[in-house]
Amino acid sequence: MRDLINTLDVETGADALATTAGLAAFAHRHGLTEPEAVKRNLPDIVRLREGLRAACLAHTGTPVPEEALAELDAVLRRAPLTLTLDEEGTATLAPADGLTDVPALTARIAAAVAVAASDGTWRRLKVCEAPDCRWAYYDRSPAGRRRWCDMAVCGSRAKMRAYRARRTSGARGGSGTPGRT
Repeated sequence: MRDLINTLDVETGADALATTAGLAAFAHRHGLTEPEAVKRNLPDIVRLREGLRAACLAHTGTPVPEEALAELDAVLRRAPLTLTLDEEGTATLAPADGLTDVPALTARIAAAVAVAASDGTWRRLKVCEAPDCRWAYYDRSPAGRRRWCDMAVCGSRAKMRAYRARRTSGARGGSGTPGRT
């Protein structure tokens, strides 16, 4: 999931899925063997990526826009899952029989989300709150309340912007400006 979300670097605009080489590398890493099918289904891959980005951003407190949810739901509906049980009674979600390439990838991601949701780790997969970043990361903090992928970069920028905004609004209002009476 995180690998797919991070194929787009929001800050630079570099999209690994936008180039033939990048798309081929992604396809190879994820076992997608039909290059033409991958190209043909690229809009669904991008919708899946952006829907997952929106869902993971919600884990930091930003609600998922209805349009993003509808797009994500539409992509996920085309990749059904099957529940199987083994001899020991262990349940496993897997792509439905007959799914290949992009629908199979989508189903594998959906199964991973379902498992992560059941064990509580799904809410820890987050997207950086910084609008110029939006990088996916796993929140390993004890309280699970991180909002930025990197406190030293994105967190510092956000806190500096907030500080400057407070200083600017304080200066305009006249009161609250340090050293003035």
